[in-house]
Amino acid sequence: MKKLLLFSTLFLILTGAIAQEKVYQGNYELAARFSPEKMRKMVFSTSVSPHWLKKSDRFWYEYKTSDGNNWYIVDPARKTKSSLFDKDKLAMEITKIMKDPVDGQHLDLDDLKFLEDENTIRFKIKGTEEVLKKDWAEIKEKNKNAKDSLEKKTFVFEYNIGNQQLVEITDTEEDPKRLSWASISPDSSKVVFAKHHNLFWMDKENFLKAVKDEKDSAIVEHQITTDGEEDFGYGFSGRGEDNVEVEKNKDKRKRVGVLWNEASTQFVFTRSDDRKVKDLWVLHNTRDPRPTLETYKYAMPGEKEQSIVYLYHYSFDSEELKNLPVGTFKDQTISLWSTPAPANARDDDFRAATWLGNEDEFYFGITSRDLKKVDIARWNLRTGEKEVVIEERSNTYIDLSRPELVNGGEELIFWSERDGWGHFYLYGKDGALKRQLTSGAFHTDRVERVDDKGRRLFFVANGREKGEDPYYEHLYSVSLDGGAITLLNKGDFNHSSDMNDGGTYFVNTYSRVNTTPVSELKDRNGSKVMDLETADLTQLFAAGYQFPEPFTFKADDGITDLYGVMYKPFDFDSTRKYPLIEYVYPGPQTEAVNKSFSARLDRTDRLAQFGFVVITLGNRGGHPGRSKWYHNYGYGDLRDYGLADKKAAIEQLSDRYDFIDKSKVGIHGHSGGGFMSTAAMLVYPDIFKVAVSSAGNHENNIYNRWWSEKHHGVKEQISPKGDTTFVYQIEKNPDLAKNLKGHLMLSHGDVDNNVHPANTIRMANALIKAGKRFDFVMLPGQRHGYGDMTEYFFWRMGDYFVQHLLGDNTPPPVDMLEFQREKAQTK
Repeated sequence: MKKLLLFSTLFLILTGAIAQEKVYQGNYELAARFSPEKMRKMVFSTSVSPHWLKKSDRFWYEYKTSDGNNWYIVDPARKTKSSLFDKDKLAMEITKIMKDPVDGQHLDLDDLKFLEDENTIRFKIKGTEEVLKKDWAEIKEKNKNAKDSLEKKTFVFEYNIGNQQLVEITDTEEDPKRLSWASISPDSSKVVFAKHHNLFWMDKENFLKAVKDEKDSAIVEHQITTDGEEDFGYGFSGRGEDNVEVEKNKDKRKRVGVLWNEASTQFVFTRSDDRKVKDLWVLHNTRDPRPTLETYKYAMPGEKEQSIVYLYHYSFDSEELKNLPVGTFKDQTISLWSTPAPANARDDDFRAATWLGNEDEFYFGITSRDLKKVDIARWNLRTGEKEVVIEERSNTYIDLSRPELVNGGEELIFWSERDGWGHFYLYGKDGALKRQLTSGAFHTDRVERVDDKGRRLFFVANGREKGEDPYYEHLYSVSLDGGAITLLNKGDFNHSSDMNDGGTYFVNTYSRVNTTPVSELKDRNGSKVMDLETADLTQLFAAGYQFPEPFTFKADDGITDLYGVMYKPFDFDSTRKYPLIEYVYPGPQTEAVNKSFSARLDRTDRLAQFGFVVITLGNRGGHPGRSKWYHNYGYGDLRDYGLADKKAAIEQLSDRYDFIDKSKVGIHGHSGGGFMSTAAMLVYPDIFKVAVSSAGNHENNIYNRWWSEKHHGVKEQISPKGDTTFVYQIEKNPDLAKNLKGHLMLSHGDVDNNVHPANTIRMANALIKAGKRFDFVMLPGQRHGYGDMTEYFFWRMGDYFVQHLLGDNTPPPVDMLEFQREKAQTK
């Protein structure tokens, strides 16, 4: 009897162990169901983007659902929303003229805009009819051997909303090409550009010649400078071109980032001396017929060889170009600010870039290399002097935003974190502080609109409403004369607003990650005028989609509240144990945690479908939208600062939910997340078991100076002689290569000129020297974002987590069936 009992007990223990070790296969079919290509056919418009008209508060918008495109005109004053036209009738009229079949449900109109009378719309549709090219005679004159004389006709239509009449416009000139090198003055009389590293301009007549043919020998150009040279020129370089392309394009015109005065008689710009900045290279291995080299300037943190930036002013009246003496800090940065574009200029064919100021002065910012010193300055054109308006100082880096000029330029609104939170301050033109406009333990983020006449500031802020996720954004207003703040879009959601120029109405779109986006129209006081749209997610839900779940947890200090989102498989089984994958980005500029509904599922919802619980989550130091203490938490500790909080989330969630298996934890991230995910494997090797790290900046000492020095810090040292130097020291992932215990897949694009491939290659080198097994996927011809190999990489990532987290060692077939069947096999 005892032997039987012992046998039964052993049997139960063994069968229980076997049951616990059950291996689940990766659900590739479910992951394939939500590919980007399929998502484009299930989710269409999720927000209303208004095109405000100029003569009234009316606006129009286009909104797409599973029934096709729809176009609406909204009159807020009358509280009406109506279709711009009857789609079926319009399609019939278009068909009669084009002789191509068009129906209302599939109507697609290009370049739709209102004409000046605001009762007529113009749009284009490309047909199948072949017609002689309009400029065929000119083409033939220049090239007698030219043969391709025909092109598909683009029909131009005008539709009168009042009488519902459609007419074809046959005498329109071809739309002028948008020449990227042309900086056009506000009155269109002059165009500034660079050529052979020097500064030029041409008049409108000659620019129109260039629009037709940039190589026209009859074009008259006026040369302003002769001292330009390579790496110290007046125009933008061809960043992203390989050396073959640079040589090929050396005679082409280049753009100059000029800002004009309203009278079109002067302009300002910055010029960068990069001659001493060191070169960096990527090799285009896949170029045909042979690989090519791409050489570019790339300043790394701590290096003494940095760009020297100059500020220039040119007057057409005096024909004088001046290098303005604004040097303040060693290796300083100059921020030139433009006038904010009006909301009702969205559909304009041309919008000039004008300087922030008036005919006598313009504003700019000067920032020290360590970002701890910022001057808001104004150049006085009458006196020829720099006038410092505001001085901002901090022991950590300062985030700088464009000030808003109000009251005819007699006052300005300035954003600052000087009291530990981002807030708005009103200054007089003389630099005297008049009042703090907003205050409290919350974050103001940006200006939405300023009602100058009504003296009211409309702004976006977060963290003010109690009981909400502090990252949820709302629109508020406050008087420039002081007073209480008014909330304009209540509701426990993340809100996105688009306000008209007069500050009388705004479109408000709101959602959470677990709600359907809704758009509505509100007035300046926050009263709802009307509902506009609710996103059509019917096909998405029909495919089996389920909303993710927001969650909160405590940081590793046990005090700070942190926020995340949990994504489960859509076939979730609560009785099963699931491996956990963290999708991470360390910040400090964003935590990559969605707050609104998003149809971009690849790194979260879709990855979960293989059979994982995926979470995104914040960490101290990860986001600028909270206190400055929170944002700057990782200052001086850029490699490790967020890792303890990522570990704390695993511990707390696994205690909270029985379905999470904390013995099987994976981590994935791209760019800064690639760097963070590998760091997690090396700093906490007994917690994180599998990582897929893509395009990671594993050695921030060779990443770009601006990001690395800003978020980690660089020490300014001034010698007794007054010489200034900068010292940068940082911990790197390769330093900890010996700590690797789990499975690590590294990946990089071989022509990434943002985070150089050397970051991942050096990581691989350290792992090899430490005698570690790991995987390395190099993506040929890909920049930082992986481009057309994004989908390929997704499936490689899925394979890796399925094998090493689920334990499904079934060799995947050589052919990526889920990936390949998305493509039509036409050959």
